[in-house]
Amino acid sequence: MPDEKEGLQFGPLGPNCVHLCVDMQNLFAEGTEWHTPWMKRVLPVVERITEAHPAETIFTRFIPAARPGEGTGTWNRYWKRWSGMTLEALPESMVEMLPSLARFVPPATVIDKPVYSPWLQPELDALLRERGTDTVVVTGAETDVCVLAAVLGAVDRGYRVIIPTDALCSSSDRTHDALLTLYRERYGQQVEAVDTETLLSAWR
Repeated sequence: MPDEKEGLQFGPLGPNCVHLCVDMQNLFAEGTEWHTPWMKRVLPVVERITEAHPAETIFTRFIPAARPGEGTGTWNRYWKRWSGMTLEALPESMVEMLPSLARFVPPATVIDKPVYSPWLQPELDALLRERGTDTVVVTGAETDVCVLAAVLGAVDRGYRVIIPTDALCSSSDRTHDALLTLYRERYGQQVEAVDTETLLSAWR
């Protein structure tokens, strides 16, 4: 793939583009076990993209299990491991979106999900079909977990995927960098990694 400063490989973005903002919640911004230190650093960048296209923005929220031991298969084990991150252990406000992004709803839309991928929720496919979407801009947290699931689901559905690299965050520098390398080197026909300035210049 081209260098981020060279622009979008497949040209400007058309009117059927959607911004999918993944899990920018208090759950990850505050001092929890899942604290993502960079989140507050990338927040102004995500705000800028959202402010430019609020009606085209869909936010996802990761909703933890109500209590330890819920969920099927490995999710049952997962919620036993992360018992302190279940709904019964957390203040209710933790699942809410960051206030500076929540102010865009409406016209922005919110979809809740109990797993990493937003594509298991039928609302997302329905919204995108209704809008005739052909391109998905993915921002948010974390690069190597829920953002990864969002990106791969969009790729499998044939969407052009744009990754604004300065609008992503993770609790791990190493795996964040590894995922950006993966997108650039292995998904050249489906994923374009650019900076936000380039994205907004191409999406009028």
